[in-house]
Amino acid sequence: MVSSGRARPNLQHLLLAFLILISVVGILLSGSGFARFDTTPGGGRALGPIIVPKEALVQEGVEIQDPTIVRERTNSSLWAQGRNALPPRNSELFPALARDHIIVVLYVHNRPQYLRVVIEGLSRVEGINETLLIVSHDGFYPEMAELVEKIDFCQVKQLFAAYSPHLFPSSFPGTSPGDCKNKDDPVAKKCEGQADQYGNHRSPRIVSLKHHWWWMMNTIWDGLPETRGYNRHIVFIEEDHYLFPNAYRNIQTLARITGEKCPDCWAVNLAPWDVKNRGERGDFLVAEKIGNMGYGFNRTMWNKLHSSAATFCHFDDYNWDITLWSSVYPSWDEKAYTLRGPRTSALHFGRCGLHQGHQDGKPECQDFTQERPQVDPEDRIMNIDPSWEVSRHVYNYPHKFTGWGGWGDRRDQKLCMEFASMYRHRHRL
Repeated sequence: MVSSGRARPNLQHLLLAFLILISVVGILLSGSGFARFDTTPGGGRALGPIIVPKEALVQEGVEIQDPTIVRERTNSSLWAQGRNALPPRNSELFPALARDHIIVVLYVHNRPQYLRVVIEGLSRVEGINETLLIVSHDGFYPEMAELVEKIDFCQVKQLFAAYSPHLFPSSFPGTSPGDCKNKDDPVAKKCEGQADQYGNHRSPRIVSLKHHWWWMMNTIWDGLPETRGYNRHIVFIEEDHYLFPNAYRNIQTLARITGEKCPDCWAVNLAPWDVKNRGERGDFLVAEKIGNMGYGFNRTMWNKLHSSAATFCHFDDYNWDITLWSSVYPSWDEKAYTLRGPRTSALHFGRCGLHQGHQDGKPECQDFTQERPQVDPEDRIMNIDPSWEVSRHVYNYPHKFTGWGGWGDRRDQKLCMEFASMYRHRHRL
């Protein structure tokens, strides 16, 4: 009994010492950064503990300027910024990237049934373990985030669009209480906003398409320490773009030979511009209009795109690709060609578009497809011959098309321009 009585105070002292130690560690960490569990913005399932030093949020040599049009930050947007500062995962499994690696970027919304298929396909791509996979989310959706967390076949860096309308539920760039809606008359309704060319006011869900793409491009090319000094090609796919096993080796080959084979090709593509076309299957290369699936380009092309920021940001269309085709590319002095092989290495398999079925009064599009597309034997090996000649497809970008609208609000245009200056001096635009 005496021995037991003496042990009890010692246990209390140990517990007190442990609590003091935890407090001291917390104070030390708060001085150099912040430590917390990486819970979802809404307080849902944790994705693991993170410690983000403050200096990681302000990268050396880069002047980061938060958009002034975003009047207040939300916990979700601050959480996203902290997540984006984390280094790539799986570096202990894949410590060195190949010297000629081509970064792969997958940008996603909230279609987990598609993302499962895409990730499964990526795991079978020859050479994927040699490079960095960047996954950019346009909001926070737990199931999507958790699928990416499970990737174990390459280095992977996860990004969350910190100024996504999906992370601002009650203020711009989300929906503000005083915003005009549909075809409201701003004077009669005393609401805020400018309508597009068809008389419709902004929809946060719709504008998130263009905002995410432009934020992602500026962040990846000019903001991330992993890519700021990277000048080679980066290839981009979406959550319903399936890559065949030969896709990575094919894109490496195309990037290597473009300068010689097609000097006026600004990009390379893994699939024809017409996504329903599986390719000509001949012994030649094709130079044509830049497509929106499995497209890749280098820093030279990015600098040219960035110099057209005002053209991109003020064109009244919520689609980034139609904005490029109808406004940006036609404004250049030279034609914008891409180089591709005669057989597709990427396939669009989804039947539900990002915003399909979200119109008022219409049912939401349902597609539970989780089967991967058929892969033929010739889709498993690199099937582009650098000695092939180039066949040019005559084309014209629809430069007289004024856009599908959705992008008439001056706040969206200003936010778009401020994304272009986040990592560059404003006077350069």
